[in-house]
Amino acid sequence: MKYHLALSRPIDLESIAKDAEVGICPRHVMWGLSQRLGATIHQPEGYSPLFLDRIRSKVSSRPEHWALARKLSEQLDRNDTILCTGEDIGIPVATLCGAKSNRPKIAVFFHNIDRPRGRLALKLFGLGNRIDLFIACASPQANFLCRYLNLPESRCWLLLDQTDTNFFTPGPPRPDKGRRTIASVGLEKRDYRLLAEATSNLDVDVKISGFSKDAIALKQAFPEILPENMSRKFYPWPELVQLYRDADIVAVTLTDNKYAAGIQVFLEAMATRRPVVVTKTQGLADYLAPPGIATVVNPGDAEGLRNAIIKLLNNPQEAEKQAKCGYELVLKEHNSEQYIEALAARLAAL
Repeated sequence: MKYHLALSRPIDLESIAKDAEVGICPRHVMWGLSQRLGATIHQPEGYSPLFLDRIRSKVSSRPEHWALARKLSEQLDRNDTILCTGEDIGIPVATLCGAKSNRPKIAVFFHNIDRPRGRLALKLFGLGNRIDLFIACASPQANFLCRYLNLPESRCWLLLDQTDTNFFTPGPPRPDKGRRTIASVGLEKRDYRLLAEATSNLDVDVKISGFSKDAIALKQAFPEILPENMSRKFYPWPELVQLYRDADIVAVTLTDNKYAAGIQVFLEAMATRRPVVVTKTQGLADYLAPPGIATVVNPGDAEGLRNAIIKLLNNPQEAEKQAKCGYELVLKEHNSEQYIEALAARLAAL
């Protein structure tokens, strides 16, 4: 069997792997999986979209995804297995490759498919009959796929996410750190307005790594005027690890959602052995189930968030106990090596 990985966007995985070897950035699991399986990596670049690719992209994905899928449909057959890293590339690959009589085995990660265009694409392109394994990292998405497409459980796999525990590791704070620090990271479905409301009058520095060229995304996530104790900037990978280590608490404040927004920050914070306050969302329910790993607050509850932060700051032994529980859980259940082996075994079984 020949294995293939179709990426959602162009990524120089080889350069990332070289940087990861010298500690500049975390390892990428798709590079690790490609090495484990001897897989060929395919990226949505260098293929000229046709008119039909552009028409199909009106329903789902981008023209370059359809162009790549079209080329793959000419190359792959029953002797191949292909894993698509997201629905944006998975829907075109499954539509075109899955229509062949001697089609390859197809597995697709679905991150946020339960929305109008996603539901339309699933039914319009007949994907229930063209994908062998549907993979999701959050129960609401996995349950939706099983229910909407009437799939047997054997074809719908809940695979919880991972982080690189060799890169995100505990360590001392900077000697010149200053006053107590609340750190937060990311933009997707973030609610920094809530964090600002909860912390603006506290004697803490709130440091956020959240940068985007998308002005709309920034406007939605942040208050119009940042409080004096809140700052936002881009942190390169090594500085991001140090930001976690400097943090007395990592806050993952989210608007409610049905996919795993915020999961990477949650896992990275626990891998660096920091106490976490996190919003209880539908998408994170699987990750918040183990007891004692985080302090959980409801979406939009500024007072609850403030009280949770104050409690952890005023009870360092309790904060350390929580951080230890989260750290041990990530090392045991959310490490990259275990994730790669699980994926490799499942693909081999198709």
